[in-house]
Amino acid sequence: MRIEVKVPVGDGAGHLTRDISTIKPRGEYTDTQSGPQADTQPVIVQPQGANVFQVTPQSGRIEGFAPGDYMVLTLENVTVAPTAGVAVLMVTETIRTSKGWQVSDATVPVVKAAPKEIPAPRDFRPDKAMLDAGEDLALSWDGSDDFRYEIRFPGGRADIPGGTRTWSPAEAPKRATTYILAATDPTTQKQHFLTTTVQVRYPVLETLTATTGIDTPWIQGTANKGRVTFTGTGVEIFNNSGGLGTVHADRADLNGVNTE
Repeated sequence: MRIEVKVPVGDGAGHLTRDISTIKPRGEYTDTQSGPQADTQPVIVQPQGANVFQVTPQSGRIEGFAPGDYMVLTLENVTVAPTAGVAVLMVTETIRTSKGWQVSDATVPVVKAAPKEIPAPRDFRPDKAMLDAGEDLALSWDGSDDFRYEIRFPGGRADIPGGTRTWSPAEAPKRATTYILAATDPTTQKQHFLTTTVQVRYPVLETLTATTGIDTPWIQGTANKGRVTFTGTGVEIFNNSGGLGTVHADRADLNGVNTE
């Protein structure tokens, strides 16, 4: 006896799955006639080509189905094709009879419903809209556990463990930073994106190029806190303690000097 099950493979309404290689098949044959009690034994299920499973007995004593006998074939881990419709599995049974080999065909329809769309995530937010230097940041959002989440940021990305709705960067941002939450539907691969931007009160910039000037009332150093203040008549120089400071220069070209 041999049974072949042809699985329609593809993405259309009449297809069951995109790829049968992910399917885990198993089967059992139950003989209800040869003994006082029903005898159930496993059968061998093997893929044949790109879209067929072949079922054969483990022993040679099953020549065919007697009245009352039955077999259960289970296909597990099926990634169902996304388009709704009816997928028809073709079943071909080949048995030996007194007149030779006999072939019988049957069909097994499987109804596929369109996958239910997962509601999009929402309310991606920081716990603080403005951060001081070195202050910790926590981002949170609302959304379904069915999504795969990741957060993208300048220079990197972070996968979010299942069931988690909060995330903190390993290092606090040093300047205004935009974070992107990407949520992926594992069934349809549809993605949703949410963004939020965090401001830093005293940003640290690696470089700054201004093509139309910089407007600021004062400039302060980083390691040394001396300050240059702009006034209505010029500039004032202050030292770390806030008192008037000293200007050091290799050369000064002056039109005049006012001094006490």
